[in-house]
Amino acid sequence: MGFRKKDRVQIKSPQQIELMRIAGKVVADTLQTLSVSVTPGITTKELDAIARECIYGAGATPSFLGYYGYPAVICTSINEEVVHGIPSDRVVNEGDLVSIDCGAIVEGWHGDAAISVIASTNPQPSIQKLSDVTRASLAAGIEAAVAGNRMGDIGSAIQAVIRGAGNYGIVEDYVGHGIGTEMHMYPPVPNYGHAGQGLELQVGMVLALEPMVTIGSPEVITLADDWTVVTTDGNWASHWEHTVAITESGPQILTINTNN
Repeated sequence: MGFRKKDRVQIKSPQQIELMRIAGKVVADTLQTLSVSVTPGITTKELDAIARECIYGAGATPSFLGYYGYPAVICTSINEEVVHGIPSDRVVNEGDLVSIDCGAIVEGWHGDAAISVIASTNPQPSIQKLSDVTRASLAAGIEAAVAGNRMGDIGSAIQAVIRGAGNYGIVEDYVGHGIGTEMHMYPPVPNYGHAGQGLELQVGMVLALEPMVTIGSPEVITLADDWTVVTTDGNWASHWEHTVAITESGPQILTINTNN
C-alpha cells in the first residue's frame, strides 16, 4: 500500500460519515461476536466463518475478501504474527494472543477495526499488558485526532504511551490510513511522529488509527504466503484499530456498537 504526494484527502459530509458509522457498527458487532468466540480449540477458519455470517447477515459486504486477492473475510494474526494472518485450520491454543482485523462495506463506504484477544481466562500478565498498552496508545491517538492538530500529534500521542510503558517496539513498516469509499486511502497515519508536524487535520477527514506493538524488536518480515507479517525475533505483537471521524465536536469513533 503506497501513497503518492498527489493523492488528496477525501473530505466526508456529515451524511457520508453517518453511512460510515453504519459500516463501522457492522464491524464492531462482528468483532464483539468474535471476541467471545476466541477460545482454545477453535480454528481461525471457524472464526472467519463466524465473521462472514455476521457481515453478510447485517446486509454488508466484507472489505477484505478478494482485496488484492486476499482469500478471507478477516485477518487472524496469532502471537508473533503482527498483521494479515490468513485464517486456516490452525487451532487457537490456551494463552494465545489473537489479533483480529475486520472491515465491512455499506452503500460503498468502509469501516475498519481490529482487536487483540487472549484465549485464556487467566492470561499471562506480560501478554495482557502488551494488549493493554497497544489499546491505550490507540485511545491516546484518537484523543489527538482534533481539527487543527497535525498528523504528527496523533503519532506522537501513540508513541508516547508505548515508549512510556516499557521495552516495546512500534512497527513502522505498517501504518494507519485514510478510509472512506476505499479501505486504504491517503493520508498515511503513522504510529510515531513529532507533535505539531505533518498534514493538518480537518473536519470531515476519516482515519483508521491502528498501532501495532511488539515485545522487543519492531522489525518484521512477510512470510511465503505473501500476506502474514511476523516479528523477526519471534516475540509477540498486538494490534488494535478504530475508524475515527474528525468532526466539529471532536473525534468520533465510528467502529463501535452504539447500543452499548
